[in-house]
Amino acid sequence: MPSSSATLISKCTIFPDKKSDIKILKLSVSDIPMLSCQYIQKGVLLTSPPFSFDDLVIFLKQSLSITLSHFPPLAGRLTTEPDGHVHITCNDAGIDFLVVKSPKLSIHDILSPGDVPDFVKEFFTFDKTLSYSGHFKPLAAVQVTKLVDGVFIGCTVNHAVTDGTSFWHFFNSFAEITKGASKISKSPDFGRNTVFNTQAVLKFPPGGPTVTFAGDEPLRERIFHFSREAILKLKYRANYGCLLTKQTNSEVLGKLCNDSWKSVNGETNGTVKNSNAEISSFQSLCAQLWRSVTRARKLEPTKTTTFRMAVNCRHRLDPKLESYYFGNAIQSIPNFAPAGELLAKDLNWAANLLHKNVVAHDDDTVRRGVADWEKQPRLFPLGNFDGASITMGSSPRFPMYNNDFGWGRPLAVRSGRANKFDGKISAFPGREGNGSVDLEVVLAPDTMTELENDAEIMEYVSEIV
Repeated sequence: MPSSSATLISKCTIFPDKKSDIKILKLSVSDIPMLSCQYIQKGVLLTSPPFSFDDLVIFLKQSLSITLSHFPPLAGRLTTEPDGHVHITCNDAGIDFLVVKSPKLSIHDILSPGDVPDFVKEFFTFDKTLSYSGHFKPLAAVQVTKLVDGVFIGCTVNHAVTDGTSFWHFFNSFAEITKGASKISKSPDFGRNTVFNTQAVLKFPPGGPTVTFAGDEPLRERIFHFSREAILKLKYRANYGCLLTKQTNSEVLGKLCNDSWKSVNGETNGTVKNSNAEISSFQSLCAQLWRSVTRARKLEPTKTTTFRMAVNCRHRLDPKLESYYFGNAIQSIPNFAPAGELLAKDLNWAANLLHKNVVAHDDDTVRRGVADWEKQPRLFPLGNFDGASITMGSSPRFPMYNNDFGWGRPLAVRSGRANKFDGKISAFPGREGNGSVDLEVVLAPDTMTELENDAEIMEYVSEIV
């Protein structure tokens, strides 16, 4: 595998092209726990633009400045008041913009089969930076890296300021302006009159919190690709308890095809027994992953395993939050099962457990979670503390491939080193869309080897990139 031989060409601060109308933006119940998480690092691989790289840098700087004027909190800094409340001071302090050249790296090097190369981590800045550092560091950064035959645009954003929904809203808007739009098509909502607004205070030790997981453990990272057809087969097996065959009734297949990931966010539209009975495509995939990783870890049958899923709460509340509410609006759903029982039962059993917990996460559940946190403010416990946990992040519904900067859709989506540990999984949409999924899987080396040899999941993997 070639080394990146990356060279930093320039670094500057990009300021919003207009002064912020917002003075402060208070961190919410969903934001504050993320202060111990590292900055989000996600980026897109693109072919070379039909103009010079120097011109691209100029265009990106100009469009980033315009985009920041629509997202003023990202150009601000965190401030903690004497009473302990934390907010974003929208002071137009700007964000970092880095230009890097890696003259030995090609698109093929990034997409070649095997583990995700370590040099991909160099496409991002603020490596291993905790979100609490936003008190004295920019809340976001963009790095553009020139390759032999392409470019990589990496975006890094403070996780206490955005969740995945808001992150990709900003990234999509940045691409939209670069492509030539005079204004963004979807404006963020900065309202804070929500259930997540709180008077509770989380007290931090001097210097702030520390990361909640070991950052030096050996890990392997791979992208597992699941085609639309493979996902449908998994969904059929999860719902009906048998494999999909050529003789399967086409009407049943049609119902499965109509899922379109709506059940991921509780918007079920298909039926098996009743309107909430259908196990979704994503729940089916998650259940299979839970089973296969648990088997690969060779745990004792009595060992309790955990599959933790992050859910978007915007539409779960009554009344609903705005779709483009800016900030974190997520909660974590932990699912538990003894290793022996998880593997002894069929896929339907695990998938149904995930499904029931997702469906049950309604307005009342969200509000109970907020009230529980306010009674005992705490940081988000990111990590695999018992060697038997899996944390699913990101979403195949995020519009990652909408990041067309003017000369075509991305070739791939990749992430940095942030918030990765044994058992951290991130779901991306497949590039071909139409219900395909890429799972970014991070595991201990021995566990990854066992997973690669697990026939139950590998029969659904059409390729490993």
